[in-house]
Amino acid sequence: MQMVLWIALPLIGLILGWTIRWLYARFQLSSSEQKAERIKRDALKEAEAQKKELLLETKDELLRERNEQERELRERRNELQRFEKRLLQKEENLEKKTAGVERQQAAFTDRERKIADKELELDEQEQRWREELERISGLTAEDAKKMIIQSLEDDARHDAQGLINKIEQEANTTADKQAREILVSTIQRMASEVNAEVTVASVSLPNDEMKGRIIGREGRNIRTLETLTGVDIIIDDTPEAVVVSCFDPVRKEIAKRSLERLVSDGRIHPTRIEEVVQKVTGEISQAIYEEGEKALFDLGIHHMKPEGIRGIGRLQFRTSYGQNVLAHSKEVSVFAGMIAAELGADREIAKRGGLLHDVGKGIESDGDSNHVELGVELVRRMGEDERVINCVAAHHGDVPHSCVESVIVQIADALSASRPGARRETLDNYIKRLENLEKIAEEFDGVDKAYAIQAGRELRIMVDHEKVTDDEAKEIAKNIARKIEAQLRYPGRIKVTMIRETRIIEYAR
Repeated sequence: MQMVLWIALPLIGLILGWTIRWLYARFQLSSSEQKAERIKRDALKEAEAQKKELLLETKDELLRERNEQERELRERRNELQRFEKRLLQKEENLEKKTAGVERQQAAFTDRERKIADKELELDEQEQRWREELERISGLTAEDAKKMIIQSLEDDARHDAQGLINKIEQEANTTADKQAREILVSTIQRMASEVNAEVTVASVSLPNDEMKGRIIGREGRNIRTLETLTGVDIIIDDTPEAVVVSCFDPVRKEIAKRSLERLVSDGRIHPTRIEEVVQKVTGEISQAIYEEGEKALFDLGIHHMKPEGIRGIGRLQFRTSYGQNVLAHSKEVSVFAGMIAAELGADREIAKRGGLLHDVGKGIESDGDSNHVELGVELVRRMGEDERVINCVAAHHGDVPHSCVESVIVQIADALSASRPGARRETLDNYIKRLENLEKIAEEFDGVDKAYAIQAGRELRIMVDHEKVTDDEAKEIAKNIARKIEAQLRYPGRIKVTMIRETRIIEYAR
């Protein structure tokens, strides 16, 4: 019995525990369902409240919109009423003016009729007077008119000729004075400093030992530098200095700066030389463009193509008789603008032509073209005005002037080049150079006369046609040109013109 009881008690406990757990689970489920139902009711109430709130807001918004539209409608209606009222007033005023115009037109028509009657009466009276005058004078109206016109024409011609003579005399008297006043006023207003910059193509060395390092083993360093820069590096007996020689001033500047950096750095070998030259070349290229932009900004010149800006910037590294070409070009531009303003010419064209007149000096060329031809080719490629092109082409008198601005640029070029201190070449040196040109030509047999013209840019030679044939004249011209190249130093190029002509003179007695 006791054993049965021990077996039954756990079973009863298990059944009772399961029953209690089941009742608790049902209670929890019932509670969750009630909670869910309560949440659902609350959500429905909240949704209903939000719905009502949205409806109220929508109604308020619609009411506001309707009120706004009614207000705008009232304003438009009032504005239309005011406009209609103004139209009615204008219509009434127009009707009044129309009535007044009609009355004036009727009065004017009546006045015209009276005037027409009066003119008819005057015409009849004039006809009677003309017939009476013709009868008294014995001349017709046409004959009298011709006599009067001829007399007036003679008097007018006489007076006009006298006035023309007077104007010509006054112009001849005052023209030179006014021209001098304009040029003097222009020069006085140009307060630029005297510029005689000289490009020094020598590099100082800390000691003579550095020359050996520049030359390098078996000359590899100096060969690399000369190859990369296109210059000749002269290492002579001058203590602690080397000389850089090149016809291109930009290349010479690149070589000079590169050599200075290599000497300062102390590391001199082909790889380092290549790095320094490449870096300096980029810096010089950037400096050239910046110099060109600065010149345009200083002069107030706009809309120029990049190749023109670079051409102007390269002039910074070019000198002519010791005068910096960029400074000279800027000065010519200022002079030309001032003179053009005084004379009433196109100031912008004159300034542009003055700045670009020597741009060919900064162009590197392997041909025989001079700086004028190179400059004309560049400005034409840039699409410049024809007057600017003529300013560049005619500033040395190589081609005729086609506009007044071209003449102004030539005058400004002469003013800038000839003012005191502008160029290092003195008058004595200038005359000596011309004499040397003529002397070289006169040394050849058969040369009759030689003249250095165009400021020494052209040598014109006349030969004796009896002593020199055409073929011999060509050969003499070549030999003279070679001798000038070998013996003289000069900027640009010199044109040798040989003239051989036959003159036959007879006298009739």
